Amino acid sequence: KLMSLALQPVITPKLVENRAHLKCVYERPPSRQPLHYEVLWSRLSDTGAKEEIRRDTTQQPFSYLEMDGVHLRLGDTVFCTVTAFMKDTPDQQSLPEESSGFYAGIKFLPESLQIAEDGKEHVLTILSTVPITCSGNDDSCKITLQLSTEDLGKTGQLVGPPNVALSSCQVDLQALPCTASGCAAAALTVMAVTDFALDGDRVTRISARAAARSEPLWRGYTPKDVQVTVQDLPTGNCYSFTDPHIITFDGWRYDSGRLGTFVLCGSARRPFAVHVRQRQCGRSGASCNCGVAAR
Repeated sequence: KLMSLALQPVITPKLVENRAHLKCVYERPPSRQPLHYEVLWSRLSDTGAKEEIRRDTTQQPFSYLEMDGVHLRLGDTVFCTVTAFMKDTPDQQSLPEESSGFYAGIKFLPESLQIAEDGKEHVLTILSTVPITCSGNDDSCKITLQLSTEDLGKTGQLVGPPNVALSSCQVDLQALPCTASGCAAAALTVMAVTDFALDGDRVTRISARAAARSEPLWRGYTPKDVQVTVQDLPTGNCYSFTDPHIITFDGWRYDSGRLGTFVLCGSARRPFAVHVRQRQCGRSGASCNCGVAAR
């Protein structure tokens, strides 16, 4: 039986005749006689066990496997295991060498987020590890993903509205040549919603789903979601009341008896502002709040 030959198999994504494939590439060791290779393709089942997809015998230092949506589906984690042998002695094989698992599909990076109600934006990347396929000669070949959020709440509390805000409710993954980092990517920003309530840390799930008119391979595919844990922070309050007395977020108190429309508060980070309108009220000439507008 042969010793280990350091075949070092690696799985990479490839686009072949506008169809998505995975390619298992391995080193060709020096040998006096031509070597043959047996390539076993397998994937993780729902129970975590490896199940065989296909077994190839070839003289080439590579093997292809098409993502046909049946034998190999989006969302599968795939492995290739390679052994080498000589044609005249097929029963004397090298030690099998297995590649690292290759996740074929779309994933969020990072796979989880820890953010706080501090107004800061966080970048979330959506990455496709397999080629984007399109039928026909479409110059704008892409996959559109619809994004949604769901508050998972926490133990002992009712589920509430989403605790995060996304910069977009859909993203497009444009078809590009595959690289070591992936085949297509899009980015969006995530920010915690400051809800002015001490409701504890909460978890929100962000999900993506391919649009209905996508290619058959992608249609109905649901990528793994990402969970965002939002740290609850104490929030300040400001007040304007009676004729009017004003208390700022940091506790300063003063009075404003002027008439007109004024900016009560605003944000330097995002388009948020509260305007108040003051007019004369009563016989003493005092001014009172008569209207408020916020954006």
